[in-house]
Parts: sequence; structure tokens; C-alpha cells
Amino acid sequence: MAKLAPRQVDGFLAKPSVDVRVALVYGADLGLVRERCKALLAAVAGDPTDPFRVAVLDAADLRSDPARLADEAAAQSLVGGRRAVHVRNADDSIAPRFRDFLADPLGDALIVAEAGELTGRSTLRRLCESAKNAVAIACYHDDARSLPAVIADLLRAQGLAASADAKAYLVNYLGGDRQLTQREIEKLALYVGARGPGDTGEEAPRMVDLSAAQACVGDSAVISLDDLAYAVGDGDLPAVERAFARGLQDGAPPIRVLRAVARHFENMHLVAGLIARGQPADAAVKTLRPPIFWRYASRFRAQAGAWPAGALGHAIGRLQNVEAACKQTGAPDAALAARALLEIASKSPFRRGRAR
Repeated sequence: MAKLAPRQVDGFLAKPSVDVRVALVYGADLGLVRERCKALLAAVAGDPTDPFRVAVLDAADLRSDPARLADEAAAQSLVGGRRAVHVRNADDSIAPRFRDFLADPLGDALIVAEAGELTGRSTLRRLCESAKNAVAIACYHDDARSLPAVIADLLRAQGLAASADAKAYLVNYLGGDRQLTQREIEKLALYVGARGPGDTGEEAPRMVDLSAAQACVGDSAVISLDDLAYAVGDGDLPAVERAFARGLQDGAPPIRVLRAVARHFENMHLVAGLIARGQPADAAVKTLRPPIFWRYASRFRAQAGAWPAGALGHAIGRLQNVEAACKQTGAPDAALAARALLEIASKSPFRRGRAR
């Protein structure tokens, strides 16, 4: 087969071809990796935890026992049906085991290999991308293009729908790891009292409004990233370092951190442009969607009034360039993001007063 294109993934997860003997699921979004491995196991065995139809191995098992993979693949289910073999922590050290198996596959089991991020030079990834009886499924962090559909699907599964403002808020503040996004949506479902995902009733979905979205999502990673964005705008370097570290601890990838700060500067740039065209400051701020969280309203107005339009534009361009650099294979994304944020913060107009 090959590396599956994004448009092919959902169809394969729902009905994996019997001609495919190994499915490598890898990527930086470990939550999405686990979700897709679970979907493949369920498609083959019905219940991913069924010990009669799913064998669970670790890469260490294959390193210590080279024949284990072929033995598990060839084993017959005691209850009938196709079996699956779930290999966790897959990496290049076990690529020879997979090469031998694909050259002479036994049985009919599907091998689901769960891996972290693999570069283009990875021997395991290249093997699965080139073998006729294997596929490679990449799992990247949700972005502005994919996230709206992901959020809509997760809301629908919980019997929820969202207002336009709530959708915009969730798209702005969720993302990165799919598993974290799912947990936030589940928390939102509990907050609004939605029906469970197993309920097949025909009643209309419960509506999530902006206040509910802010109440649920705004008390975790959202606040730490907003704190970071405003610390950058204030030019408070120690606060930038603390908030950046907290954002990473909360599970926010560096790219998501950069986007949160870029969004703040884009909002300031928009408001500054409206003010320059004669619109009152309060009216300009009210045009933003989603609206500025009340906690930050005064700081936002102060920063938008102090930062020159040219400096805002330069900061936005710098953040976009660093995001592109972070997407390069093997890039030290955390270090690149931290350096850029501190450089932008050091140019804050508030630094002059802070220095005195």
C-alpha cells in the first residue's frame, strides 16, 4: 500500500483491507495515535480489549523474542473471527521483525503498530510506506483546517451542538493533542448535562453557548496560554518564561502556544486598524469574535493602544515564521518558540517603563 492520504484514513479505519497485514500508526499527536489504533482494533476484533482476539505486545517483547510477532499473527482465535496484534512503543529497533513478517506473513491477523513521531528517515516508517501489504497512518496535531470538523464530531457524539460564538471559542482554544480535546468536550458535556454517547434517542442536541464553553475550557490550558500571550504583550520576561513552561506542562505543543500568542497579536492589530480609521476603541474591541475574556479586557485595551501597528505586524510575521520552522522534522520546537516569544516580549512598549 503506502502512506494513507488524510482523505483515505477514515475509510480504512472503519474497514481495514484484509490484504493489509501491518498498519503503522505514528505521529506527534499521541492522543490521535491511540484513538486510531483503538479504532483499528475495534474494526477487526469488535472489542479492542478482547483477550481472545487481540494480543498486546510491547516492542521489548519483539526485541527479546524475534519469533513472537509471527507466532501471534498465526494464532487462531478460540471464538472465531479475525485476530489483531497490538504492538506498543514501536520503533526502528523492531523494523527487522516487521520486514521478515511482511516478506512471509502467516495467518490473517492485522498487526497494529503504535509509534510516536517518526522522521522520514525512519526504517520502520519507510518499510510500511513501501510494502504492498502494509500502510502507514500519520497523526498530526489538529490545525485550523481540521479542528472545526473534529470538534463538531466530538460534540455530536455527546449529543451537543454549539452556537457560532461557542464554536469559534472552542476552535481557538482547543487543538493539539486529540485526546486532550476529547477530554475537554466530555467535560463540557457533563457541564451542560448532555445525553451520553450511547443514547440513541431522537431528541434535539443540547446547545452549548459561549458562556458554557468559557466556563469549562477557560479554567485550564486556555488560561495559561492567555496568560502567556498577555505576558508577551506586557514585555514581562519572567512571566513569559513561567507561562511558557506551564503551557508545555499542560500538554500544549509549542505550535499551539505560538498560535495562541499570534491570535492575541492579530486581535490587537485588527483593533488598532479600526481605531486608526476612526472607530472608538470600545466599539473596535467589541467586534472581536470570540470576545475578549472579561478577565483580560483592561489589559487588552492597554496593549492594543500602546503597541504600534508596525511592531504588531512584525511580531505576527515572526510568530508565523517560527511556526513554520517548528514543523520541520527534528526541529527543537520548544527552544525556537521560547526564543521567539522572549524576543517579541523584549520589544514591548511597556518594557521602557519596566526598565525604570
